[in-house]
Amino acid sequence: MPQKKKYSSLLNNKNISRWYHNISRGSKTTADVYLRRLGSFCNSLNTTPSKLINMDPQTLYNLILDYITSMEKQNYTGSYIQSSIKAVKSWLSHNNIHIINKIKIKGAYDAPTIQNERVPTQDELRRIFLSADKKARAVVVLMAHSGLRPQSLGNYNGTDGLRIKDFPEMKIYEDEISFEKIPTMVIVRKELSKARFQYFTFLSEEGCSYLKDYLEERMRKGEKLHPDSPIITPKVHRKPFIRTVNIGDAARGAIRKAGFSWRPYVLRAFFDTQMMLAESKGYVMRDYRQFWMGHKGDIEHRYTLNKGMLPLSVVEDMRRAYKKAQRFLQTTAESEMDSEKVKLLFKKELLLAVGYSQEEIEEMDLSEVSEDEFQKIVKEKLEERKNNHSSQKVVTVSELERFLEEGWEFVATLPGEKVVIKRSE
Repeated sequence: MPQKKKYSSLLNNKNISRWYHNISRGSKTTADVYLRRLGSFCNSLNTTPSKLINMDPQTLYNLILDYITSMEKQNYTGSYIQSSIKAVKSWLSHNNIHIINKIKIKGAYDAPTIQNERVPTQDELRRIFLSADKKARAVVVLMAHSGLRPQSLGNYNGTDGLRIKDFPEMKIYEDEISFEKIPTMVIVRKELSKARFQYFTFLSEEGCSYLKDYLEERMRKGEKLHPDSPIITPKVHRKPFIRTVNIGDAARGAIRKAGFSWRPYVLRAFFDTQMMLAESKGYVMRDYRQFWMGHKGDIEHRYTLNKGMLPLSVVEDMRRAYKKAQRFLQTTAESEMDSEKVKLLFKKELLLAVGYSQEEIEEMDLSEVSEDEFQKIVKEKLEERKNNHSSQKVVTVSELERFLEEGWEFVATLPGEKVVIKRSE
């Protein structure tokens, strides 16, 4: 019998139900865990929650100590025992009963399951990506490259999770996904934030490509995406959103297929560790890293006071910092990933072709020039050439020698076995 159902009968008691729902308003997960722990505690000692609150303080204190001794003899971890005692204390506190005497639990704050755990290397993360299907790959990259918690992708009950609208720079055109800006912004609403405040992070170029693949696959299968559509869908559509436990299952499955035994949370630890490394190299401010992790800090304070708004200059500075730091996150070779460099190279070659000199191009910061501005620059140069009867032209490589013999001069190389030449003055 699942433990949730095993102890759900306790909620028939109105006082226990009040306690449970009061905790649940803060965290449904914590409420369910506390209910199970309280039920297990009482079951092991052959008592009930109602009997606990009617015991005299010394008897109650002795009972708790006896429970701890018994659990330690059964080799339960200190952290598990501590969790049980916290649940019992919460129930007692609800009834205005407080344990004054000290309670010692050996290893209460140890984490034996993660003591020998380390974060993956970028090569190991690549293996995890390659071992995953498109859905699991999207889950893994959102945790590892955006630092998201599993519950931000899908909450405990499967009633909410990351949505299409939480990617404000992602656009849907018929059956194709595109991003206006990369790295792209990811908004974590306060309902999905552990600390209960809204914040945002970014997703890398590699991450955008994986998310695009996953969403376009869903559209090819007939799904109509809209702003409230979940980013990650459940396997069985009993609920609109995937549950936190199933997010963990998807990530864990990919990790196991790659041959590793890590817990899913190691993916978020990867993001934190790699951003710390980027910080040490001067690419990222500490405040930025804390904010992207969903931790409280100076930027979170400003963001909250301004009701979810930061100056555009700050947002773009954060984006630039993330872009510089994404080399510590991405697992795909630079030559495969850096499409921005390819675009810049193409723009430079096009400017050479229409008549700009190498010196003029070097003075331009093409990375900051919008598409509309670039088209205007090209158009103006073409008009200038037309009015000045410019003699610059594009020829094939095979024709180059003949033109050089006729007195033309080489200007630049273009893609597709073509070159730019001009008539000697």
